[in-house]
Amino acid sequence: MAAVGGAREIVVIGGGTAGVRLAQRLAATAPAGTVNLTLLGEEPHAPYNRVLLAEVLAGRYAPEVIALPPVPGGERRGVRAVRIDRAARLVRCADGGVVPYDRLILATGSNPVLPPLRGLRRPDHDGLPEGVHAFRTMDDCLALSAAVRPGTRAVVIGGGLLGVSAARALAERGAQVVLAQQGEHLMERQLDRMGSRLLRAQLEAWGVEVHTECRVRGLVRTAGDTRVAAVELADGFRLDAELTVLACGVRPRTGLARAAGLDVRRGVVVDDELRTSDPSIHAIGDCAEHDERLYGLAGAALEQADVLARLLTVDPLARYTGTRSLTRLTLGALSSEARPEGPSEASPDVAAFGETTPLPGDDTVQLTDATRGTYRKVVVRGDRLVGGVLLGDLATVGTLARTWEDDVPLPPTTPLLHLLTPDGGS
Repeated sequence: MAAVGGAREIVVIGGGTAGVRLAQRLAATAPAGTVNLTLLGEEPHAPYNRVLLAEVLAGRYAPEVIALPPVPGGERRGVRAVRIDRAARLVRCADGGVVPYDRLILATGSNPVLPPLRGLRRPDHDGLPEGVHAFRTMDDCLALSAAVRPGTRAVVIGGGLLGVSAARALAERGAQVVLAQQGEHLMERQLDRMGSRLLRAQLEAWGVEVHTECRVRGLVRTAGDTRVAAVELADGFRLDAELTVLACGVRPRTGLARAAGLDVRRGVVVDDELRTSDPSIHAIGDCAEHDERLYGLAGAALEQADVLARLLTVDPLARYTGTRSLTRLTLGALSSEARPEGPSEASPDVAAFGETTPLPGDDTVQLTDATRGTYRKVVVRGDRLVGGVLLGDLATVGTLARTWEDDVPLPPTTPLLHLLTPDGGS
């Protein structure tokens, strides 16, 4: 159905990075009067940059600082979509509202993975036990921020990007932090062993107690108490915990799409036009699976939103062919008040891109400065840069990332070591 005057009704479900970017691009590219846009955001807060939640938890930023630019058109906050009626082209909402669409875009993002731990569910089966927090939304962040105090014993379960961010933020607030990672090293998806070793050393210098190859078995309450008091490991050892943070990864949020009968595998399956199995419905961001790949990165969400906005407005031939994304984590140095052994200049910012583990026949160049806590590594296959890891000193990351993204041959006369100099081999 089309609105009066012939304008198309475009409805976006999801007020995160992907949904907001799409709304902004549609407003910028659609000819006047051709689109009526409605964005449905489940959270009551203004849309915000989820990547910066750790900065809010650390007390570096106020919540309003990480707000995304205003959404043009009809933004509805605190509205949860509960059903897609594909035959009638309607979105039905939990508040009883009904929103018609000509094109529907799913930007539903992802949910935190809740591990199968003994004692994780409350006796009344409603939510997490007292003292246990996920770390995915602004409400999660604000609840954690209200609960943490200097000296609070906090256990973070999960040593990936999110877990490391949460551990650093809690340490910044003066908590006594234990980070429990089931895998062999921290940030396994982004870092190699050396990079992880240096990152671990920096976290430990900040007072974070790091345990790897450490499987958590359950959560322990004191007798007659509803609050979790400890985290129990597989070997029976218990970590005292006034706060427990679950940072065990995320899973695409696909319930709406699945219930509507759309093709869902790990994510909502989309083609190069970011269309689902229903041509009037598209999906972008964390919930979308393109060419058998889930990205879960802001860079991919932004690129998908940009392509879809062009396709829906000014360029029907626009296509999405995949994203070559850089993962970047800005940890920053702790304040002198929070840092156990006083001031330090180390700031282990992390950047990783492409294939960081070389294959047989690949060339690898590494530079390590253990004193400064910096590490740089690139992997070259033939005449192409295929991946890299940088920790501590990101001076070369911009040029390296552009060289990798452009996928152009490296100059044959340039020494590979030159890739790690400030101009990155440009």
